[in-house]
Amino acid sequence: MSILSIATRRAGLLSVKSSTIASSSVISRFASSTSTTNTPDAAQSSLTWKDFFQLRKQQRRINVVSSGFTALVGCNISWAYLSNMEIDPTQMIMGFDPLVVVSAGLMASGALGYLFGPLIGTQVFNLKNHKTLTDFGLKNKEFLEHIIKNRVDASSQSFSNPVPDYYGEKIGSMKEYRQWLRDCHSYARKAKEFL
Repeated sequence: MSILSIATRRAGLLSVKSSTIASSSVISRFASSTSTTNTPDAAQSSLTWKDFFQLRKQQRRINVVSSGFTALVGCNISWAYLSNMEIDPTQMIMGFDPLVVVSAGLMASGALGYLFGPLIGTQVFNLKNHKTLTDFGLKNKEFLEHIIKNRVDASSQSFSNPVPDYYGEKIGSMKEYRQWLRDCHSYARKAKEFL
């Protein structure tokens, strides 16, 4: 046998061995990734970022609607109480006209009802999405860690350089998240240049 044929045969064996090793590592990587997703818990835990942002928008909408509803209920309850009170229009209440006090009471009860809205809205959201609630909580925790890590220092804000959405509440998609990151970097660059 010639040296060329031995080298070719060895190269062929090496390429066969390396391709076998590469394919076995790909198979083992694929098997390890599929074995984790074959478990019943992990099959349901794959909440994509798109699904997460849709659930987040849904949660926000439910909270806003429930806040409006509870504000209306609060105003109606206080109106039912205040409309049955006997008020002497000639007497001042704490130095104010009675109509002003009644109006302020209605607005205060509406504001208090508005603040109770997210408590009810969160319960409605939890009942509606109870199957994906644990995955949503994990993804929300991961998202908030990203927000905390990438948010800017608000101490150097100015009228011409406002802080971009400090808590990330308005982020509703990956596109908006990337825009938020760009805004944060732009804010940091401007704050650094003008200090």
